[in-house]
Amino acid sequence: MALIDSMAEALRLTQSGDLAAASRVVRGAMAANAGFAPDAAPSPASDAPGARVIDVTPGRKAAATPPVGGFTTRTYKSSAGSIDYMLYRPADLAPGMPLVIMLHGCTQSPEDFARGTGMNALADEYGCVIAYPRQTQSANMQKCWNWYQPGNQQRDSGEPALIAGLTRDIIAAEHADPARVYVAGLSAGGAAAAIMADAYPELFAAVGVHSGLACGAARDLSSALTAMKNGKQDKRVRTPAGGKARFVPVITFHGDRDTTVGEINARDIVDAATAASGGALSVVVENGQAGGRSYSRALSRNADGTVLIEQWTITGAGHAWSGGDSKGSYADATGPNASRAMLDFFLLHRSTAK
Repeated sequence: MALIDSMAEALRLTQSGDLAAASRVVRGAMAANAGFAPDAAPSPASDAPGARVIDVTPGRKAAATPPVGGFTTRTYKSSAGSIDYMLYRPADLAPGMPLVIMLHGCTQSPEDFARGTGMNALADEYGCVIAYPRQTQSANMQKCWNWYQPGNQQRDSGEPALIAGLTRDIIAAEHADPARVYVAGLSAGGAAAAIMADAYPELFAAVGVHSGLACGAARDLSSALTAMKNGKQDKRVRTPAGGKARFVPVITFHGDRDTTVGEINARDIVDAATAASGGALSVVVENGQAGGRSYSRALSRNADGTVLIEQWTITGAGHAWSGGDSKGSYADATGPNASRAMLDFFLLHRSTAK
């Protein structure tokens, strides 16, 4: 059964009250798609009016050597509970380095996600610490972050409280720069990253969402399945759960052939960010090719020329990390390097929150 058909069947079963059957359908669909391979045929770059055409990926060249730092398991414990995570410390670790929190997708592990994104090698190159929280099967059968549950969408509650807690713990233990802390994720992890930026705008200087959904896109399994296909139904701008006015800059990546999480969700994220930015933004679209795929890159700048929102749409790509390493799951070796683009974007931004 095709994944989107499976999702539709799961939605029907959920609406009929048969949650057990719906869960079995979802588990079967995820298992069938564990070896997902994105479509290979790229389409020509868009020639929309006003777009600028380029043929190189912005940023530095890919790291030529494998990671040389230390990759270890740690556990964070607090009154909210406990959570394991993998921590990558670059070989030249020094006080004041940036910290990036990476949230894996369904069926993945921190080790798998690190392989697929190649973030550890880039951590050596850029000089940053990377943490990968681990979701367990006891929390979710498919090891998904529970982004669609209200208790996991709020500040100081559920999964957000644990992720925020381990983030603060790492900042203190590794003497990371508290003004340069970022969060990113893929799919369910991307949705969870969006929640973290919404719930803790003072903690994260910027957020990256790859093939994910906007904060508040769903409130239960039924609405989650709908949002994955059709986007967020409630388009109203959310009041940040953290109660802070600070805007969190955002970068999105999404394939236009993603049949697991529709590309409309990236547009929802960008639309919400634009509305929340607090001022007029000018948008420039660059069209280009990288890694055998065409892409568009929309840059939204404020009056000072600072890029606050960066939206990458990858032509012909499915539900996988763009420009990744095929040794990891849900990683597309073709296309622009999402990891490098996110780090380039992140390091433009510092948190000024006290």
